[in-house]
Amino acid sequence: MKKLNLFLVVCFVITMVVPVGCSEEDPDENTDNFDRQKMLANWADNLIVPGYQAYLTRLNQLDRDVGSFISSPSTETLATVRSSWLTANLAWQKVGMYEIGKAEEITLLNYTNIYPTDTASLEAAIMAESYDLTSVSKQDEQGFPAIEYLIYGIKSSDQEIISLFSDVRYQTYLKDLSARLKMLAETVFLDWRNGYRDTFVENDGSEATSSVNKLVNDYIFYYEKHLRAGKIGIPAGVFSGSKLPEKAEGVYSGSSKVLFDAALQAMIDFFNGANGESLAAYLQFLNTLTRGENMAQAINAQFDAAKDKASSLSDSFNKQVVMDNSLMLETYDELQKNVINLKVDMLQALNIRVDYVDADGD
Repeated sequence: MKKLNLFLVVCFVITMVVPVGCSEEDPDENTDNFDRQKMLANWADNLIVPGYQAYLTRLNQLDRDVGSFISSPSTETLATVRSSWLTANLAWQKVGMYEIGKAEEITLLNYTNIYPTDTASLEAAIMAESYDLTSVSKQDEQGFPAIEYLIYGIKSSDQEIISLFSDVRYQTYLKDLSARLKMLAETVFLDWRNGYRDTFVENDGSEATSSVNKLVNDYIFYYEKHLRAGKIGIPAGVFSGSKLPEKAEGVYSGSSKVLFDAALQAMIDFFNGANGESLAAYLQFLNTLTRGENMAQAINAQFDAAKDKASSLSDSFNKQVVMDNSLMLETYDELQKNVINLKVDMLQALNIRVDYVDADGD
C-alpha cells in the first residue's frame, strides 16, 4: 500500500510539472491537419520552378547581349547589356530566397550576389588572366555585382568603359561571368525539373529536415540577413555604428531601390502564395493570433508598413545613406518588426525550430 501511495504521489508531481501533451512528443512533430503537401506543390509549381525558368530566360538574354557588346563595344550595345543585366537581376531577386536542394548544394546565392565586389582582386585576376570562379575565395569577384562593376563602375565615363573592352582580357572575364551565372541557374532549374520537384513536395513531414521546415527557415534567414541587413541595415551602419554607403547593393548602377523593392515583393508573394496554400493560409487555418491580432493579417500589415516607408528612399541607397540616413534606419526598423512576427511568432505557431545561428543579436 505504501508503494502504491508513493507511485500515485510521483505521478501527481510529474503531471503538475510537465506540460500536458509535451512530455513524450517530438518538439518538431506537427499535429494539425493542414495539407502541407498541397502547400509545397503550390510553392514548387507556381513560384519556384516558374521563377527559376524566368530567371534563366533573362540570363540567356544577358549572355547574348554580353556577346554582342564584346563583339562590338558601343554606346548602344553597352546600354543594351546594362538593361539586360538589370532585368536578369530583378528576376534573381524573386528566387534568391530558395536556398534549398541543388541551390543549397552549390551555394547559388554566394556565387550570384555577394556585394560589394572586391574590385582590386577582380582587376588583378583580369590582368593576370588567371582565375578560378569555382573557388569560394572568388565569390565576391563574380555574379551580378561584378558584372555591374565592369559595365558601370570600372571607368568614370561610358566612352572609357567602351574603350576598355577593346582589351580581350576584359572581354573574356565579362563573358566568363555571364556564362557562369547562366550555368549555375541552369543547374538548379534542371534539378527541379528532373526529379527534385517531386522529392521536395513528397517530403511533407514536420521534421527539421522536411521541405516545409527547411524552406521556411531559408525564407526567414533571407528576409533577416539579406533583405533587412544586407540591403538596408549594413549600408545604413546599423551593425557597424557608422555609415557604410559603399556596401549598398547596386552601388554603381544606382539600382538599389528597384532591387530592394523586387526582393521585398517576392517575400510578400511567397508568404501569401500564388492562389493556393501558403504560410498565410496555414496561419489562418490555425486561427493564430499575435498580441491579440490575426497573425497573417499582422504580418501582411507590417509588410505594407515597410513598403510604405521604403517608398520614399532614393533610387541609390549609396546616395540615400550619405544624404539622409534616417530614412534608411526607419526602413530597417519597419523590416525588423516583421523579424519578430516571422521568426518568433510564426515559427512557434507552426512548431518549426530555427535552424540557423543568429549572429547579430536579433
